Amino acid sequence: MILGAVCARGGSRGVPGKAMRTLFGQPLIGIAVECGRKCPELDAMAVSTDDTVIAETARTFGAVIPCLRPQELAGHTTPKWSVFRHLVDEWERRYETRVEILVDLDLCVPLREPEDITRCIRKLRESAADVVITAFIPHRNPYFNMVEPDRKGGYRIVKSPDSIVHNRQEAPVVYGLSPAVYAIRREVLDRFEHWSQAVMEIVEIPRRRAWDIDEEMDLKVIEAMAGWKNDDNRSKTI
Repeated sequence: MILGAVCARGGSRGVPGKAMRTLFGQPLIGIAVECGRKCPELDAMAVSTDDTVIAETARTFGAVIPCLRPQELAGHTTPKWSVFRHLVDEWERRYETRVEILVDLDLCVPLREPEDITRCIRKLRESAADVVITAFIPHRNPYFNMVEPDRKGGYRIVKSPDSIVHNRQEAPVVYGLSPAVYAIRREVLDRFEHWSQAVMEIVEIPRRRAWDIDEEMDLKVIEAMAGWKNDDNRSKTI
């Protein structure tokens, strides 16, 4: 089976109570669950949370909560990979169903579309990848306008190009990963400790649909962008 997942601990820091914050009249946890339920490739939507209010709200939107997440997996430094393992193990144990693919939908990316989920799943099935992640072309490029400290106390361009890059359009194409969708083969969760150790492919989505809520300002930005779809025709599979 293909299991959709939303991971939502109760103690978020950047935006307190983030999972229950409302956007377009719905809580973010509900927006994420509904998006997953609209994707025909997903057999079920599960939510991993340590918070009873989040759990009950997620159920009203059609999610299944196999169990509350233990506190040792609910800290702000807890690796999400460990949360994935716990969720899949609990699902398989309780429902006696082997999960083939886990698809994580971060609730912080509310403008994601069901088609983004579908394309990631199809890319994973059709390729030799272990994980397929949504990505977008960022405004900042490490070959052109991103710098880092050097050993002399100054700053230098992050990646040295073969020749001087005079404008962003001349810079090599790079992608920013978006947590909108992470499609992961089940066996990879036990084989690796992080997605970066696995064979990865990406599916490009418009920057608008990749916008991530990290701070209060992002909620306002997303509200402003919600009706703007001029860039949606740029999405493609890599």
